[in-house]
Parts: sequence; structure tokens; C-alpha cells
Amino acid sequence: MSNRRLLAAALAIATAIPVACPAENGSDMSRTASAELRLPVEGHLPSLSGATGWLNSEPLTAPGLRGKVVLIDFWTYTCIYWRRTLPYVRAWADKYKDQGLIVVGVHTPEFPFERDTGNVRRAVQEMGIVYPVAVDSDYAIWRAFANQYWPALYLVDAQGRIRYHYFGEGDYETAERAIRQLLAEAGSSGFDREPAAIETRGLEVAAALADLRSPETYLGYGRGENLASPGGAVRDRPRDYAAPAQLGLNQWALAGNWTVEQGEAASNGTNGRIAYRFHARDLHLVLAAPEQGQPVRFRVTLDGDPPGADHGIDIDPQGWGTVSEPRLYQLIRQNGAVTDRTFEIEFLDPGVRVYTFTFG
Repeated sequence: MSNRRLLAAALAIATAIPVACPAENGSDMSRTASAELRLPVEGHLPSLSGATGWLNSEPLTAPGLRGKVVLIDFWTYTCIYWRRTLPYVRAWADKYKDQGLIVVGVHTPEFPFERDTGNVRRAVQEMGIVYPVAVDSDYAIWRAFANQYWPALYLVDAQGRIRYHYFGEGDYETAERAIRQLLAEAGSSGFDREPAAIETRGLEVAAALADLRSPETYLGYGRGENLASPGGAVRDRPRDYAAPAQLGLNQWALAGNWTVEQGEAASNGTNGRIAYRFHARDLHLVLAAPEQGQPVRFRVTLDGDPPGADHGIDIDPQGWGTVSEPRLYQLIRQNGAVTDRTFEIEFLDPGVRVYTFTFG
């Protein structure tokens, strides 16, 4: 995660938990300086029949997609790495739809609440996704592709053969060139060969990689690390936690009564707090309110003060916000020079569930 290459296939297979992809991973495809890319056959489009549902489309099949160039986009809606690729996928879907490109989003969940089709449907609507989406809550399509990452792109030619893949963020120019090349192979002609116009906003703005020194950090004990609260995490039972007076870079701490489970930390009372010493332009948290519960109010501070102009899109300048639905929340977006900062969030209502910090 972050920007370092992760090869965690064994963990992903053993735990059935997919692994997010770093920004600088990439395809093994050979690239040349010429206009023509070498796009070797990597396999064939697997079955899509394992989808637990479809959004924006009737169920699609591999045989039914023959004759079209198909872009398969693996995603999960809380993944910041994928969110930053979405403007490109949306633009390609729109620009090349009349030339024979079909984009199919495959939503494979990381967190339990992402298995809920209603949550996925809401995300699809809010993010302006109009192309077909296969809901892959049982990981059937994920396994059929032997996929290991979000985001992951697979480009399939009109004969049903996988000709290109890319894992993570970046190299959008090559991906779009590959799309145009396969469309031309399929007989499409006369389309605009200029790159698609890309508009980014909010969470979709590219990471400030030069200032990014904090890695994705899970709060559950299954993948959690760098917890600085004295005594560490007690598994699966309530405990009172305290935060040390100071945190080192990329250390975090709980304060108040929390239950740390394998994949999350849940606050058991009011005034539960989390602190994190980070170095990045953006800070995000995946948060969920109690199941069947009321929204959870919270307040964020930055080095002990309201964030002001450095507030993210999900809080106001005074740091106030509400967890109303399970999703990724952007809490900090710094406007000035990026330095080591101490983030703190206090939850004023009980029952919030906290999953992971991500940065950008």
C-alpha cells in the first residue's frame, strides 16, 4: 500500500481478503517509443457468471461480449487508490462507447459493509458511474481472474482475449493507447485519437506523492501496526486505552473505551478518540456508524487546533462532521507546505467503527 510494491498473494488467498495496490505498480507489458504497443495475449476473459448482482445493466456474459473491446475495472468503493483512477475510467467509458468499448466495473468488497448491494448502489449513483457494474460480493469473478489488487484494469480484445493489464494508479496514457489500438484492431475507425478530457475533484485528485510519507494503516489487529497506546491492543474485548503524550511519525493511539477486532476498532462509549502523527497532504478514514444506529458526531483537530483551511470535504473548518453512512471520509486536505502533523478525532456518540487510515 502507499507507494511501495506489495506482493501479498499468499495472504490474499489464505484470508480471502483482497489487497490494495500501490500507485507505482504496473503491467509487465512491453512498451515502446513507437505509436504501436506490443499487446501479447495473456489469457481469455473468464466467466462473469459468479456476480451476485448487476447495476446499470442486465447480466453480461463473456460470450455475449465477443466483438466488443472490454475494459474490466476491479474496485471497491472505499479504496482511495481506485477513487483516484475513476475519472479516467469514466472518461474512457464515455469517449469510446460509440466505437465499441464496453467498461465493466467489478465491485469486490474489502470491508463487510461493502457486501451490501444497497451501499454499492448508492456509491455508484454518487460517483456518477453509468457503465455496467458486476457486484462480486462472493469474490467469484476476482478468483476467476486470479486478481490480487484494487484497482486492477484488464483490457480484452474483440476476440475475448486479455491483451493488457495494469495494477494500481498511473500510466493512464498507455492504458488509453491500448484501448485505441484494440478498437482499431476490431475495425473501429475515425474516432478522435486525442486523450480523453479528465476532470478531477475532491477525493479524485491525484495524490501529492512528493509529500507522501505515511502508509495506509489498519486499526484492526489482523493487519494493524504502530499502535502506540500503552499495553497495545487487547483482542476482541472492551478495554480502556490511553494516548501517550507524544507520537512518533506514523504512530497512532486510541483513547477511551474501545474494542479492537480483527478488521476494525469500535468505540464503546462517548468521547472515544484516535490520534495519528502523519506526513501527507490528505488524510482519510474509513468509518461506519453503528449497525441500525444513529449517526455519530465527531470533531477533528490538527496539532490541537481546528483545521481551518486544511479541512477535508467531509468536515467544516471547525472540524465538525458526522458519520452517517459506511464509506471513506476525507478529513484533511492541507493547502500549504506539508510537514509532520498530529491529527486527532473525537467521537461524541458511541458505536463508531473505524477501519483504516489512507493518505494522499
